Amino acid sequence: MSTSSPEDLELNRAVLEEITSKWTLLVLNALCSGPMRFNALRRANKGVTQKALTQCLRRLEASGFITRRVVSTAPVAVVYEISPLGRSLEPHLGGILAWASEHRHEVVAAREAFAKSAGGTG
Repeated sequence: MSTSSPEDLELNRAVLEEITSKWTLLVLNALCSGPMRFNALRRANKGVTQKALTQCLRRLEASGFITRRVVSTAPVAVVYEISPLGRSLEPHLGGILAWASEHRHEVVAAREAFAKSAGGTG
């Protein structure tokens, strides 16, 4: 692996922070299946608040991972779609989400064991 400059490392960290924020991977994964309106995205990501989803969508749009399209219907509709940049993450999303599904019980067990050994002070 080549040595990266501090500037490159900071840019990489910023991109990784963007794609690993709380709802990002799940929202991108949902949009990989096709364009969706806000409420459909909210239903697909149970537990996300309206505020959190709005913030996530704005960040993803600003970073070029998704596009936002206003459809002139009555009432006006907004549709979110995965962009080519966002689509380039699709093979990696599948792997990360599959890993999480496969190992989630181990992670929960490790957290519980840590909490017990730390006396609940973690």
